[in-house]
Amino acid sequence: MTKQDNTATEDWQLTALEKALLGSVTEQKRARRWGIFFKLLILSYFFILLYAFWPSSGPRPIMQAHTALVEINGPIGAGQDADADRISTSLRKAFEAENSKAVLLRINSPGGSPVQAGYMYDEIKRLRNLYPEKKIYSVIMDIGASAGYYVAAATDHIYANQASIVGSIGVIMPGFGMVETIEKLGMEDRTLSAGKNKELLNPFKPLNPEHVAHAKALLNGVHQQFIEAVKLGRGDRLKTNDTIFTGLFWSGKEALELGVIDGLGSAGFVAREIVGEANIVDYTTPHTFLDRLSRQMGTEMSKQFSSALNLRPLSLQ
Repeated sequence: MTKQDNTATEDWQLTALEKALLGSVTEQKRARRWGIFFKLLILSYFFILLYAFWPSSGPRPIMQAHTALVEINGPIGAGQDADADRISTSLRKAFEAENSKAVLLRINSPGGSPVQAGYMYDEIKRLRNLYPEKKIYSVIMDIGASAGYYVAAATDHIYANQASIVGSIGVIMPGFGMVETIEKLGMEDRTLSAGKNKELLNPFKPLNPEHVAHAKALLNGVHQQFIEAVKLGRGDRLKTNDTIFTGLFWSGKEALELGVIDGLGSAGFVAREIVGEANIVDYTTPHTFLDRLSRQMGTEMSKQFSSALNLRPLSLQ
């Protein structure tokens, strides 16, 4: 091979190497640009979500007359959509609104925590005393039972549909027994505890009469609180009937006959015909994404804690 041929070969190799290096640099720049693009896209998406779910500084004042609405949907309990803090905050805003003529509490709940229901009941009573010029009406939708009815009893008047489920004034502590089951499976309960009553109502051991008596006394005490709250709220509108406080529930039509409710009608009917202000504004405090996340985490931690301590929450259902 001549010297000229060697030189041409070297030039070709250098050119090829230069092109390869330039191609690699170009590809790296392209990859970096795409990486920056996708990072900015993800960051933008995050800020959009944050903006969408970030709690606002507060509702703008409604300048025209209206009927204020607060909704109780689903089971009543801490960490639920219908918990006392959220509903009480919503009620305060509804009563404080300068142009709200009355408050509608629209209820669709099978019941839940007597503690949360009691907090709401007390807050409604407080607000009624603080704003005597504003009436508060409960409107029961599909169901307003147990803790749901407990809350309704605090309002001035209760309305429902004739097919609504209303009542269930009672208290329950869920439980089960598996003593014979684990024996048949050849299993044994090895629960360890300190304190002779710590294993109260352990489902894997026979019922202890003393434990049953203690639990029933607790249930009866909470039930009596429920009864007194209903009597205080309904007054002489309740008809004398031996079944009212037994945990039975009725249709809206039957509840009206018993004095458990005051009339039949929807939220629109009450706003239009009773309050006299058909314009309804919803004051129910919405859950933000962060609220839902923190509540879910708190609920799961509470469940784990209760399970570890063998606790069974009381329920008005």
